[in-house]
Amino acid sequence: MNDLPRNQHIIASGIVASVGIWVTYISYTQEPAAAFLFPRMISTVFAVLALWTFGKALMGRSKVGAGLSIAAIKNITPGLFITLIYVFWAAKALGFYTASTLTFFILLSIYDPNSHFKTRSWVKRIIITGGFLAVMYGLFAVLLKVYTPREIFF
Repeated sequence: MNDLPRNQHIIASGIVASVGIWVTYISYTQEPAAAFLFPRMISTVFAVLALWTFGKALMGRSKVGAGLSIAAIKNITPGLFITLIYVFWAAKALGFYTASTLTFFILLSIYDPNSHFKTRSWVKRIIITGGFLAVMYGLFAVLLKVYTPREIFF
């Protein structure tokens, strides 16, 4: 039973490493190549760090802790579900900025500990989401000039 936290770490880091390798592969096989320069750099760094973490887990050198509890899994599940919808459907169907904004607002609303019955907390969430959109647009469209999926709104 002592190996449960270690096994959870190996499995989790193995999944993350697999996703990292998959995303890196996808970024290197897409065209036009110039549009994927930034995703290639980020995905390569992500894959290297994920493989490093996986290797440390396999060798038993990770500081693991107690593993995931059922309560932690219940807390993570809604965010994971929303993120999967974003990645596999919303970003392409609604456009990068619209989908990112909606996803951020939904996740903020789910995980924000402030009351959901007060108007002030909703106004605060809307302002934070607007700031998030401004930073995302400024970073990707203006500063980095990165190609983003475009559809309905922008």
